[in-house]
Amino acid sequence: MDILISGASGYIGSHIASRLAAREHRIRSLTRKPAASHDIAWNPSRGSIQSEDLKCIHAVIHLAGENIGSGLWTREKRERILESRLQGTRLIARTCAALNPPPRVLLSASAVGFYGDRGDALLDEREPPGDGFLAEVCAAWEQAAQPAAQAGIRLVQMRFGLVLSPDGGFFRKMTGPIRWGFGTVIGSGNQYMSWISMLDLVRAVRFLLDSETISGPVNLTTPGPVTNREFTRMTADSLNRPVLFRLPAFLPRMVSKTMADNLLLSSIRALPYRLLEADFTFSDPDLKTFLIHCKSNQSG
Repeated sequence: MDILISGASGYIGSHIASRLAAREHRIRSLTRKPAASHDIAWNPSRGSIQSEDLKCIHAVIHLAGENIGSGLWTREKRERILESRLQGTRLIARTCAALNPPPRVLLSASAVGFYGDRGDALLDEREPPGDGFLAEVCAAWEQAAQPAAQAGIRLVQMRFGLVLSPDGGFFRKMTGPIRWGFGTVIGSGNQYMSWISMLDLVRAVRFLLDSETISGPVNLTTPGPVTNREFTRMTADSLNRPVLFRLPAFLPRMVSKTMADNLLLSSIRALPYRLLEADFTFSDPDLKTFLIHCKSNQSG
């Protein structure tokens, strides 16, 4: 299968691309600066894409967008977060819709931030969008992909939870302070964290590529979301470290209230109902299993 990926050089995209390539799929990357024969040029802000090279593409995985975890959420940063998603998604969806033949499937990234701060409510894919900046971004992001669905392309909107991997990303940022004895519960610690291991995320993407009956929103999260307190204490226990501190909510809000409320303090308890209904099995269904796998990988 010929698969086009935007954001293939990013943290998540590189894992997905390498695993799909290992299964003998031909990977082509959308990039602003093509450097290899399999690269295809695009510039979302200018609305340009090298569409003549897309005619033999069977599937598209769209991941590109401004990193929400780096830098403070200034007004300019929030604009980049929104516009980078809308511009790129519209361009890909409209381009795919105009191709003859079009790709069979478009897997377009979204996030569980779609649901907003919902306390301990169990959330499945039928829930409406919540309130707040990220919820508004995700709703607009998903809407921007609709031209593909209207053209008859199977559209899957992948609502990512936090992606955990022992080799980097969010998990390494969290475990760094814990390893040095500075494990910290954030705010009340009661806010739910919907997450998925990198291993299961890549497996889920492969599953969605092949599952011809699945379309629409799909939560890419583990069946075992945990609170911030549970996550911090279980991770610290796995490293034989204490949790001695609590970061009051007002401190991160002093730095950036919107960023703190959307990333650190919001509670999203999203469950992967559609994946479970389709009989997808998780390698890391809960945090305990994931932490055990992390230890075995390190010892190996």
